[in-house]
Amino acid sequence: MSAPVNLAQSFEPAGLPIREYVLVGLTAAVLTFLFTGLVRRFALRWGAVAHPRQRDVHTVPIPRLGGLAMYLGVCGGMLLAHQLPVLRRGFEFTLDPTAVLIGGGVIMLIGMLDDRYELDSLTKLAGQTTCAGILVLFGLQWIVMWVPWGGGTQLVLDENQGALLTVLLVVTMVNAMNFVDGLDGLAAGIGLISAAAICAFSLHLLDETGGDVNNYAPALISATLAGACLGFLPHNFQPAKIFMGDSGSMLIGLMIAAASTSASGRVFNPQATETIALLSPLLVMAAVLFVPLLDLLMAVVRRTRKGLSPFHADKMHLHHRLLEIGHTQRRAVLLIYLWAALLAFGTVAFTLFDVLAVAWVMGFALLVALVVSAVPRLRSR
Repeated sequence: MSAPVNLAQSFEPAGLPIREYVLVGLTAAVLTFLFTGLVRRFALRWGAVAHPRQRDVHTVPIPRLGGLAMYLGVCGGMLLAHQLPVLRRGFEFTLDPTAVLIGGGVIMLIGMLDDRYELDSLTKLAGQTTCAGILVLFGLQWIVMWVPWGGGTQLVLDENQGALLTVLLVVTMVNAMNFVDGLDGLAAGIGLISAAAICAFSLHLLDETGGDVNNYAPALISATLAGACLGFLPHNFQPAKIFMGDSGSMLIGLMIAAASTSASGRVFNPQATETIALLSPLLVMAAVLFVPLLDLLMAVVRRTRKGLSPFHADKMHLHHRLLEIGHTQRRAVLLIYLWAALLAFGTVAFTLFDVLAVAWVMGFALLVALVVSAVPRLRSR
C-alpha cells in the first residue's frame, strides 16, 4: 500500500508550471467565450441550425457550429503556450500538440459540414479514421501498455499495433462524445471534467519524472481543451443559445483520446512494483472515458439487438433515461457531471494519496450519487 502523499507536494512542487498551464487554460476559455457569439451569427447566416426532431429535447431551432469557437480557443491557448519559455519544450521535443491542432482542425471541419449538410455515417467514419491517422503520422500513438497479469507486465507495442490501437481509441472516443451530446451543456461539461482529470494526472507524471519533456504535451492538450469547454459552457448550458454540434463533440473526443494516449501510452517505469502505480495510466484513462463509452456501448448493443444500425438515433441514452425517471434537464446534466467527476478525479486520487482512504471516500461518494440519481423514482414508489 502506498504511503500518503501531501497535497501541496503533489500539485505545487518547485518548478512545476502550474500557473502557466492555468494561464493557457484561461486564455482558451476567454477566447472561446468571445468567439462563440461571432460563430453563432455565422451559423445563422450559413443555415447551420438544429431544427427540433422527434428524438431531440429542444423545442426551438438553435444554431450549431460551436466547435469552431472551441477550436479557435484551443489554437489561441496553444499559441500562448508556444510563447512561454517553460511550456515551449512541449513543442520542441514532441509533435503531439501539432498533431492535435492539425487532426483537430480537420475533424472540426468535417463536423462543420455535418452540422450544415448532415453527412452520412460512413462518410463521417472515414473522416474520423483519417484524423486518427493524422495523429499516428505525427507520432502520437500507444507505445507501452500495462497488463495486470504477470506481476504488472509492461507490454511494448510495435508501430502497427500501436497505430491500430490509437486509431481504434480515437474513433471510439469521437463517437462516444458524439452520442453523449444530447442535453444542453452535457458534452462540454464532460469534456471539461475529463480534460481537467487528465491534466492533473499529467502534472503528477511531470512531477514524478522530474520534468520529463514527454509529459508537457498531454498537460497542454488537456489544459487547452478544458479551457475551451469552460468558455463554451455559458453559451451552451440550459437553456442553450448555441449547440457545439458534431464540430465540437468530435473535437472533444479526438482531444481527449489524444491527451489520454500522450499521457498513458508512453509511461515506462521498470522500477514500479505496486499494482496501483503500474496500472494508474490505464485506470485514469478508463475512468475518464467511462461515462461516454458506457453510453456508446449500451446504444450499440440496444440497436444491434433490434436489428438496427449502431448509428441509428433513438431516445434511450443515459441522459434520456434520467429525464424519463423524473429529473429535469439541468438536474440530469449535473448528475452526469457528478458521476464523471467522481470516477475521473477519484481514480487520479488513487495515484496521489493513500489508497484505503481514497477507497472509503469514493465508496461513500458513489453511494450518495446513486441515491440522488434514484430520488425521483423512489418518490414515485
